[in-house]
Amino acid sequence: MSKDKNLPDSSNKHTSTINRRNFLGKTAMAGAGLTLASLAWGSSKVQAKDYSVGQKGSPIGETRKLGSLEVSPIGLGCMSMSSGSYNPPRSKEDMIPVIRGAVDRGVTFFDTAEYYGPFTNEELVGEALAPVRDDVVIATKFGFEFENDQPVGRNSRPEHIRQAVEGMLQRLQTDRIDLLYCHRIDPEVPIEDVAGTVSELIEEGKARHFGLSETSPETTRRAHTEQPVTALQTEYSLIQRFPENQVLDTCEELGIGFVPWGPVCRGFLGDKFNEYSLFSEDCRLDAVEYFTPEALEANMALLDLVRKWSVRKDATPAQLALGWLMAQKPFIVPIPGTTKLHHLEENLGALEVKFTAEELEEFRKDFSDIELVGVRSFDSALTDK
Repeated sequence: MSKDKNLPDSSNKHTSTINRRNFLGKTAMAGAGLTLASLAWGSSKVQAKDYSVGQKGSPIGETRKLGSLEVSPIGLGCMSMSSGSYNPPRSKEDMIPVIRGAVDRGVTFFDTAEYYGPFTNEELVGEALAPVRDDVVIATKFGFEFENDQPVGRNSRPEHIRQAVEGMLQRLQTDRIDLLYCHRIDPEVPIEDVAGTVSELIEEGKARHFGLSETSPETTRRAHTEQPVTALQTEYSLIQRFPENQVLDTCEELGIGFVPWGPVCRGFLGDKFNEYSLFSEDCRLDAVEYFTPEALEANMALLDLVRKWSVRKDATPAQLALGWLMAQKPFIVPIPGTTKLHHLEENLGALEVKFTAEELEEFRKDFSDIELVGVRSFDSALTDK
């Protein structure tokens, strides 16, 4: 995804090494203990179920609620596995073990979309989760028109939503979609019509819950009046904090769960990049506004602060970033993406990162003084993306 030209910051090298070593030491025993669970996929569904959230032996053992939908406190965003959005697509042979490894470790919430690939990501998720379909929650999204397997614009007309859902059910190898999101708002279709169509699909049993993505508080309210919204998926992280402008408050008021995408900013808050990072020609990260050379240099102040707090919390930077997100509201369920099991295990370690009210206040005071570059404005929260 990026050329290996990231020069280390010597002032933080010791900190990062200690954090990584601590993480590997803490997860080695857990990884060894879960090897037998992975073998169970080839034998019986019951064996795999033993590692679902809430089951005896679950490594997570806790849940959160998106509206009335109960899920693991951290989900798995599957987009990067096969969409080719920010890195070359991985093979099914490599990615199915990652998805199934997530189930073995207690993850029950999996996110995909017809747009990812397009279509190939849903096929991957469907095949990977078919043996444990009744034990997991699958979320996918509609909202685009495709021609020759390429997106050509937005389309949320009722008849198109129904057509899209039929394709989703087939690709996901299931008879219902647990959480059906409108991926992006179609300006030509009233949100009430979209919500009404999903309401009909729920009555028919083809969907269980309705979700929105990147909508303003006003649009969310209008949709919720027609059909209760279970979850809103929008970018949110220590860098992208615009949902704090009325979006989170609206979700709390209406009883809507919040699912942050990009919780570690495509790896930046995981200490994957620094001000010297360069990207290859086939990598789209250089088109991301907070990955420009100017933004990387300016935003290192925040990453340095995350590193500092990571040491204080005996965590890795990624765990600190995820732990902070989950500490904001009990109805927040981040969906960090990964293509590697050891990164998945690291992300799940964020569940051990706890903040006191005083620490949250101190941390916010520290990062609020940092001027970030390449981030979305707070006013953008009031407009549909």
